[in-house]
Amino acid sequence: MAEMPILTRRRIEAAFAKGVFDEMAREFGQDAAKRVLARAVIAMAKEAARGFAQAAPEGANLAHFRAIQSLWRAEDALTIEALPAAAGEFHFNVTQCRYAEMYRELGLGDLGAILSCQRDAAFCEGYHPALTLTRTQTLMQGATHCDFRYRWEGTADDET
Repeated sequence: MAEMPILTRRRIEAAFAKGVFDEMAREFGQDAAKRVLARAVIAMAKEAARGFAQAAPEGANLAHFRAIQSLWRAEDALTIEALPAAAGEFHFNVTQCRYAEMYRELGLGDLGAILSCQRDAAFCEGYHPALTLTRTQTLMQGATHCDFRYRWEGTADDET
């Protein structure tokens, strides 16, 4: 499913999205273009998540979700600080994000949150209804780190 590193894929998508966004903004205005782009990215994230969940050998669960996170870190895309978490939780901070850096380099800093950050919660929704994300800040929006706090709501059997 992930033949191409995700950072590389996002760079290609960003170049295309910028062209489409610019045309939508000229035709419908910036706000409408952002709303349409956001809806499209959310739908794509949910669809991708469903594919990952279906490919999970033992079904979607927190252990599999943890394992696939390495795909987003490929190409040193994220510098992660792992944090202690209770059973059924997965917590970490991102202290450096090449996704955010890339969007800024491409002149898409104002769209980076739409193109990247908002995917995370939508991915959870598509992966499994028991998986939730709480995040209060992101590097993309100027914070010192992104605080990812995942929780699997369910039985211990679901967390394997």
